Amino acid sequence: MEQRPSALLRLAAPLRSLVQRFMYLGLIAAAFGLMLVGKIDALLIDRMRAEVTNAVAPIVTALSQPLATISEAIVAVKSLSTIREENIRLAQENANLKQWLLVARKLQAENIALQTLLSSVDDRKPRYITARVVAGTRGAFANSFVINAGSGDNVRKGQAVLNDQGFVGRVSVVAKHSARVLLANDINSRVPIIIENTRTRGILAGSNTNRPKLIHLPPNARVTTSERVVTSGHGGVFPPGLPVGVVASINDGGVEVKLFADYHKMEFVRVADYGLSGFVDTSAVTPSAGGKAEKRR
Repeated sequence: MEQRPSALLRLAAPLRSLVQRFMYLGLIAAAFGLMLVGKIDALLIDRMRAEVTNAVAPIVTALSQPLATISEAIVAVKSLSTIREENIRLAQENANLKQWLLVARKLQAENIALQTLLSSVDDRKPRYITARVVAGTRGAFANSFVINAGSGDNVRKGQAVLNDQGFVGRVSVVAKHSARVLLANDINSRVPIIIENTRTRGILAGSNTNRPKLIHLPPNARVTTSERVVTSGHGGVFPPGLPVGVVASINDGGVEVKLFADYHKMEFVRVADYGLSGFVDTSAVTPSAGGKAEKRR
């Protein structure tokens, strides 16, 4: 009984050496054989490949399920961490908003009391027309949009154009069913503004770049970055308080403003009618429906 295992070991050792010696040659011969069979009968190889795929597919599926489960568990853990951080951020933001809500209610009450005491005349409520931006010209020489609303929709030259972020520009040319909007960063644009904190007045001048500049500031004006810039209402063209942007930089070239409105992502705008005419000549020549220019009377 004890001699049988030793005999088997003596037989297995030379067999293993033979297998190791001829294994590579056998694999090479099998590969050449498959190549020859594939050249001779491609359909046979395709059927063999399909059968092998069918046999291996369940095994691969069974092996991939635990990996997919582990991956889903890792994603779930990461999501929980992200949700926790987001929850903390939202709670802090909610607390800040509640504080600002209290301040806003207090200021609103004081404002109403002061207006009543002074018999102040209420500002006229604007009427809005929502229009789609259908075309645009933005470059080194002009910055304007074309909207699909015109004089037939009560759009008038000089009206302010806004979006959900702030001031966009003003209506410069009006046709029957379309209008052109001169953007705030166009070189021909001039908007009377006021710096919200210091109440410093000036003019926002476009320069055909993403950063228009403030001009005609008082000599002793103190301007700091991140200050909000809003319309001042001077000239009677735009009402006061429309958000324009923030002071982005102060250098030798002047004071640059980053506009709230993002012209690259703009699809819809609101044309606001505040009932103001100001210095804008609304009786100028405008295109008629037939394409010829006619003068308003």
